[in-house]
Amino acid sequence: MNPLGTGDPLRLGPYRLVGVLGAGGMGKVYLGRDVGGRAAALKVLRPELAYDAGMAQRFVREAQAASAVRSKGVARVLGVQTEGGRPWIATEFLAGPTLEEAVERHGRLAEAAVRALGAVLARTLYDIHAAGLVHRDLKPSNIVLTSGGPRVIDFGIARPEHGLTLTTTGQVPVTPGYGPPEQVLGQRVGPAADVFALGAVLAFAATGERAFTGEHVAAVQYEVVHGQPRLGGLPPGLLPLVASCLDKEAGRRPAPDRLGQELAPPRGADREWRKGPLAEDIAERERAARRLTALPTDAAGDTPGEARSGPSRRRLLTALAGGGALLAAGGGGAWYWLGGEEDGRRNGAHEWDAEPLSDYRSGKPPNPLWGPRTVARDGGPVPLPVRDVVVVAAKGGGLHAYDVRDGRRRWKDDVSVADDGGLLAAPGERPTVLVTTSTGDVFGIGADGKDRWTAPAEAVTLLAADADAVYLVTKGGKLRAVGLTSHRPTWTVRLPVRSTAEHPARAAVAKGRLVIHGSDGKVVGVDTANGRTVWGPRRQSAEGAALVPAITRGVVHLGGRSLSALDLADGSEKWTEPAPGDTGWGAPALDGEVLYAAHGADVEARATADGASRWTVTLNTTTLPKDPPTVQRGTAWVAMHEDGTDGIVAVDTRKGAQAWTFVQGAAGPWRSAAAGNRVFLLQGETLTAMPVI
Repeated sequence: MNPLGTGDPLRLGPYRLVGVLGAGGMGKVYLGRDVGGRAAALKVLRPELAYDAGMAQRFVREAQAASAVRSKGVARVLGVQTEGGRPWIATEFLAGPTLEEAVERHGRLAEAAVRALGAVLARTLYDIHAAGLVHRDLKPSNIVLTSGGPRVIDFGIARPEHGLTLTTTGQVPVTPGYGPPEQVLGQRVGPAADVFALGAVLAFAATGERAFTGEHVAAVQYEVVHGQPRLGGLPPGLLPLVASCLDKEAGRRPAPDRLGQELAPPRGADREWRKGPLAEDIAERERAARRLTALPTDAAGDTPGEARSGPSRRRLLTALAGGGALLAAGGGGAWYWLGGEEDGRRNGAHEWDAEPLSDYRSGKPPNPLWGPRTVARDGGPVPLPVRDVVVVAAKGGGLHAYDVRDGRRRWKDDVSVADDGGLLAAPGERPTVLVTTSTGDVFGIGADGKDRWTAPAEAVTLLAADADAVYLVTKGGKLRAVGLTSHRPTWTVRLPVRSTAEHPARAAVAKGRLVIHGSDGKVVGVDTANGRTVWGPRRQSAEGAALVPAITRGVVHLGGRSLSALDLADGSEKWTEPAPGDTGWGAPALDGEVLYAAHGADVEARATADGASRWTVTLNTTTLPKDPPTVQRGTAWVAMHEDGTDGIVAVDTRKGAQAWTFVQGAAGPWRSAAAGNRVFLLQGETLTAMPVI
C-alpha cells in the first residue's frame, strides 16, 4: 500500500481515505475509515472514465451485483455512489492474504483444510446463485483468507445467469485456467461455470499447482477446452469431487449445495485459520490494519513533534508497502478489474522497483543501473536487498546500506561483523537485517538503520530466519533458535548434520520446517517450534560444500547427486532427477513453477511439479559453481567460474538462451542477489547494480 498522492481525494462520502491499496488503468482502490474508525475498501472509477458509457455501466452493474448478494462468504457492501465525477463502491475491508498468496507463502493446504475451504466456497456460490448472479471470475486471487474463514471478493464481471461473456474481439474473457470451456468459447454461462472454477481453485489449494497450464494464454485456454486437468497430486478423497467439478459438460457438474455436503470437513478442519503460520499471517495483517485505521488522518497527524502513542501514519504506510503486512481489499482488491492480473502486479509494485529492459543486444551486456562502486569488504557475504536498500559488510568495517535506485549510501552502523558472518533478513511488518558479530552475538537492525539490538548466542553460522526466530549454529556445534522478539535462545539441540568453518551448513525455512543441508552431504527437516528432527537425515550429496535448499508451496528442492523435490512436512520424495555424469547438480533457484539449476557446464530449467525439462543452455566453461542461479524476472545469472575471471552470464529464461556475459574487472568469486528488477553483483570489494530482462 502507498500513501495518498497528488490528485487523490481526501474523502469520499463518510470515508476519510488513508492510503492507496492498488491502481490500474481504469481506477484505484483506497483504504478508508469512517468516523467510528471502521475500515473500508473503496473502489473508484477514474474521473475521465466516468463519462464512458460502457465503463460507467459496468461499474454500476458491479455495485448492483455486490449489493444483491447476502452471504457471510462475501465482502459486505457498505456504500455506493454511482453518480457524479467520482463513482465509488465501499466494501468491507478484509485483512488477510489471498488464497494465491497463502499457498505461495505457506505451501499447499492439507486435505482437511481444503475441505473446509471448499465447503465455505460452495455455500457462498449457492448464495450468489440464489441472488440470480454468476460470479464468473472465481480464482485464488479473488478469495481472501481471514480469521473468520474464506471470503469471495470482486464482482467486476459478475452477471445475471442469462448473461453472455463480456468481451470484444481480442480480449481475454476470463482468467486463464479457471473459466470453463463454455466461457472460454464465449457461450452462455450459468452457475455451473462457477462450479468449474471452484474445482480449479480446490486443485490449486490442495497441490500448489494449477490444474491447467501452458506456455501462453491461448495454450492454457486450449487445455481447458480440449485437454485434461492435472489432478495427479490430489489426495484420493478429493480427486473424484474435484474431477466432477471440472467436467467439460456444464450439465454434469455437481450443484454447489451438493458439493458442500460431499466435502463435509472433519471437526477442527478450520484450525488452518485458528493456529499455525497461516493464522499468524492473518493476525499480523489484522493488527496492522487496526493500527493504521486508528491513527489520526488529518493533515496535522503527520506534523513532526506531534504527540502520539504509536507510529505515524506515513511510517506505517511505508512499512505496509514493504510487504510485511500486505492487506487484501474485500470487494475492491481484484486487480483483474483494474487492468488485468499481470498489470495489477506491476501497478502494485514498489515505487523503488526498476524498469526491466524492453530489449537487449545478444552478447552485449547493458550498462549498469549504477556502479561499480568500491564499498564492500573483500570476501564479505552476499549483498542483502531489503525494501529500498541493499546492505553489505562494509570495506572499512560495519554494515552499510545503499539506496537501490542510485547507490547512494543511506545509513551505516559500526557493528563488528564476523569475518564469516552471513547476512539474513527476517520477514515481518518491519524487516530486520541480521548478522553475526565477531563476538558471536546476533545483531539485528531495521531496514531503515534504526531499532538496533544484540542477542548473545555464541553464533558461528546464521542458517535462516522466519518471522519468529533466527536459526544458527553455535561455537559448540549446536543448533539454536533465538527469538526475534525476546532476543534470547528459545531452544538448543544437537546439530543433526555436520557444519565446519570451511564448509558451513546451509538452510532454508518455511511453514514450520527448517531444512538443513550439512557438509556431510546429509539433509534433515527440523521442527522450528522445538528443534526436533522430523525427517532425515537423507543422503543428498557427497561430502564437501553444502548446498542451499529452495522451498516453495510446501515442497523443498535440493541439489546434489540428484535434483530432488521432497514434501516439506515429512520429507517424502515427490520426484528426483539424477545428475548426468559425476559433477552433480548445483543448488536450485525457484521462480514460480520453474526451477533453475546447473550441472557441469549446463544450466537447466525444469518444472517444479514433476521435474520435466523446459530447456538447457550449455555455457563455454568446464564446471559451473554450485551456488544457485540468481533469478529475477526473465533473467538467471550464473557465475562462469569459481575465481570470477570469466565473468557472470545472464541467461534469458524466456528463450532458454545465453543473453550476455558481464565482466567487472575485479578479482574474486561472484556473489549476487536480486530484488525489485535489479541484480546486485559483488566481486571482491566492488558492488554493481544491473538491469534485468
